[in-house]
Amino acid sequence: MTLVKRLYPKQPVVGIGAVIIKDGKILLEKRKSEPGRGKWSIPGGLVELGENVSQTVVREVAEETNLEVYEPELIDVVDNVVRDENGEVKYHFVIIDFFVKLKSGTPKASSDAEELRWVPLGEVEKYDLTKTFRAFFQRNKQRLEELNSDF
Repeated sequence: MTLVKRLYPKQPVVGIGAVIIKDGKILLEKRKSEPGRGKWSIPGGLVELGENVSQTVVREVAEETNLEVYEPELIDVVDNVVRDENGEVKYHFVIIDFFVKLKSGTPKASSDAEELRWVPLGEVEKYDLTKTFRAFFQRNKQRLEELNSDF
């Protein structure tokens, strides 16, 4: 695993997000690390060198949630640029969000996830969400209501 410079990077860092929906509920994770520590978002992580984004989403979901997923389908691409008080770029992520289907497993938080929770789509915005996930959710809410990851 290559260590990517996340803090004050020299170029954007590419990550993925995984949208998992079951019975009208989306799987949210409470972040353990910055950026967004303590806030809720979807499972995800960084693309490793030599890995395609479809492989990344499957690997990251397994690592963070203990779930096996398949058939990633692109939903959206989100930019997350955070500047410090001097205007310097502190974080710059390009996050590719995928809808995935569940194959097997029982959700169990690990790695970057402090907690996992199935949240009804109608209640998502009541949570303390990361800024980028809130914008993603508002932009894609109608589409998400039509999806179901269940096998």
